[in-house]
Amino acid sequence: MNLILLGAPGAGKGTQAEIICAKLNIPSISTGNILRAAVKEGTEMGLKAKSFMDAGALVPDEVIIGILKERLAQDDCANGFILDGVPRTIAQAEAIETMGIRIDKVLELSVADDVIVERMSGRRVCEKCGASYHIINKKSKVEGVCDLCGGKTVIRKDDQPATVLDRLKAYHEQTEPLVAFYRERGKLAVIPFCPSIEETTAEVMKALEA
Repeated sequence: MNLILLGAPGAGKGTQAEIICAKLNIPSISTGNILRAAVKEGTEMGLKAKSFMDAGALVPDEVIIGILKERLAQDDCANGFILDGVPRTIAQAEAIETMGIRIDKVLELSVADDVIVERMSGRRVCEKCGASYHIINKKSKVEGVCDLCGGKTVIRKDDQPATVLDRLKAYHEQTEPLVAFYRERGKLAVIPFCPSIEETTAEVMKALEA
């Protein structure tokens, strides 16, 4: 099954992608990871991407989709895959169609902006080892101290309320139009907001079986 996960930053896409991977035994592919891997491996598209990144420019759609196509040709994608963070725009979605990449279902994790701001501003990350916590859902044993290495836990710049609002604005402007794009194609399943990860997973699996 070839899937796309849509949803605002902090909607829980990464968490659900990991769970779906384990249940369906298919890889989760995120833009950031495939970009870094392609650059590291020095593939043709990776070298193109590196030239833009070194210049501090955004990597253009055709290069991102080219890297995606390279990744999807690998053996572990034979039975399906989950795309997390790509496509980000209508242009990318159209490029995926043009390249003949078949998408079976698009899952939109629907979470209200105020819930996302609250959720992300509660995130804490260890400065030393990178372990992640949450002041409500996943507290460290001692406030401000990492359970694993004793390092200090801090709010990442990305999780500060002002940054979160900027990221949400970009999502609504650039990525949210994909909801209508895939609804028109009969591919969209909206996953309603659930209080727990387990309940969200149950909704996801229900949508996949439909």
